[in-house]
Amino acid sequence: MKNQEEKSALELLQEKLVYNKKSFFEVSDEATKDAALEYAKGYMAFLDSSKTEREAVVSGIKLAENAGYVPYKLGDKLVAGGKYYLNNRGKSLYVFKIGTDSVEKGIKITAAHVDAPRLDLKPVPLYESSGMSFLKTHYYGGIRKYQWTAIPLALHGVVALADGTVKEIVIGEDEGDPLFYINDLLPHLAADQNSRPLGSAISGEALNLLSGSSPAFDGKGKDEIKLNVLRILNEKYGFVETDFISAELSAVPAFKARDIGLDRWLIGAYGHDDRVCAYPALTSLLNSDNTEKTVICVLADKEEVGSDGNSGMQCRIIADLIDEIAKATDANANTVRANSECLSADVCAAYDPNFPEVFEIRNAAMLSCGVSLAKYTGSRGKGGTNDASAEFVAKVRGYLEGASVNWQMAELGKIDVGGGGTVAKYIANHNIDTVDIGVPVISMHAPYEVVSKADVYSAYQAFAAFIK
Repeated sequence: MKNQEEKSALELLQEKLVYNKKSFFEVSDEATKDAALEYAKGYMAFLDSSKTEREAVVSGIKLAENAGYVPYKLGDKLVAGGKYYLNNRGKSLYVFKIGTDSVEKGIKITAAHVDAPRLDLKPVPLYESSGMSFLKTHYYGGIRKYQWTAIPLALHGVVALADGTVKEIVIGEDEGDPLFYINDLLPHLAADQNSRPLGSAISGEALNLLSGSSPAFDGKGKDEIKLNVLRILNEKYGFVETDFISAELSAVPAFKARDIGLDRWLIGAYGHDDRVCAYPALTSLLNSDNTEKTVICVLADKEEVGSDGNSGMQCRIIADLIDEIAKATDANANTVRANSECLSADVCAAYDPNFPEVFEIRNAAMLSCGVSLAKYTGSRGKGGTNDASAEFVAKVRGYLEGASVNWQMAELGKIDVGGGGTVAKYIANHNIDTVDIGVPVISMHAPYEVVSKADVYSAYQAFAAFIK
């Protein structure tokens, strides 16, 4: 790399005036690269233990408790310097610490989501047909249905029995476990299927999990294969078919997080969207030694289906928590919200040279060029976006540049191709300055997505700089 004396007047002027995205490898020393690789190990372990939002909450609580955080319920006493976590129904998590500064100066908030696209079992899912038993599913979030056929699937979730007992179920993750599977057509008989548009080649009602093929007795009775599946479930977990009605069971990919590429700088896994932002947001708080600012890290549910419900970001629990913090510190809650700041931590689409037609390259996120700042999300004419103010974007830029974080500006794709939203607008609706920031992802919403370890670490550095 040239030093300043060797650069021409043109190069110096370009360096001063022109915006260029820079690769993590261009701007990072060996110590930073080593730190990024080491940080990725913890993230990959978090992914493997957090394939549903419930599991992510459990993993988050373990990390929080190891850092000295204690359980909190709305109405409990709060004190300056206290470290707490609020477990909202086992499906969303609020980890926070009370600083010594007046909270009327504002709270620093990071908000990610820990739900991911998957296949949920229907309330009455089990049936038998033609020598096989199946479990019917209802897909959750934006999936491309064809990607979920003919891959190994595991079953995760809980069953709440009539007596109030809750059984946790994970089938398909251990080496000796059976797996589940969705049948697809052989190419020899798929001429009609091949002629259909990609989005309709597989229907939602065809996403049925293959779950058994042997009868309970001699096979002469009615639905003996279905009965045999129920017998196995009853013997192991103690539930009957009616208990499916009060269950939350999801089929998720049975893949583990693995290195991608011979150089091992990419991670392939299920659920990067949005656990790749949740983990850095949480660990940046847990590792922070700043005792002055009050900080909240939100790990929310339901983002993939609109953030509704009492575990989604539209629930007023975030406002309730801020109210409780304000009351405990003799502060005006409205003033607290008005002076608070939030990074809405959600992924963006990484530019993919295999599909250049959907990206506007000047405003696309590039892999390994750092965490991406997105002034707005939404679709087409910015529908459904928060659209952060210029002043707040500049302020966040200052945080990142002041800490030498490698970052880039990005939007999702070409204007009229599609779009998507985040939780940002729901937080901004509480009169809180909010902007989107997140990790670029290849094959977003696929059963196996890819991110760069460089970008994961840049995200961690960004959240750490924000809350410092």
